[in-house]
Amino acid sequence: MRREAQDCLRQAEEDLITAEVNIKVERFYASVFFSQQCAEKALKAGCIEKMKVFPQEHNLIELAKMLNAPENVMKAARELNPEYLITRYIDAANGVPADMYDRDSAQLHLNCAKEVLSWIKRLLNI
Repeated sequence: MRREAQDCLRQAEEDLITAEVNIKVERFYASVFFSQQCAEKALKAGCIEKMKVFPQEHNLIELAKMLNAPENVMKAARELNPEYLITRYIDAANGVPADMYDRDSAQLHLNCAKEVLSWIKRLLNI
């Protein structure tokens, strides 16, 4: 596997751990953000390895389409996609991101990230 793909995948796994830890300490918005980041980096690892390009794209739906992802991964990408902005910016969230998430929403997003990461690992035979 190419070094860039390995690095993206390793960071995706670290982001997943960070998402899990943030649920435990009730920083739900941060958990959602790191879940989105896990999925993005995992999808980029797939693009690097399968397509030989490092996409500058942040749109999870587009990244998943580039890899012909199955519907379950597309559904996870659609759920996580807006969180790149909403979890970080008050104007994008129309409020304080820290007030917009709870344990259930953080867990939902974490499960989506796990779905994407698991599929990428299968795609890359890891």
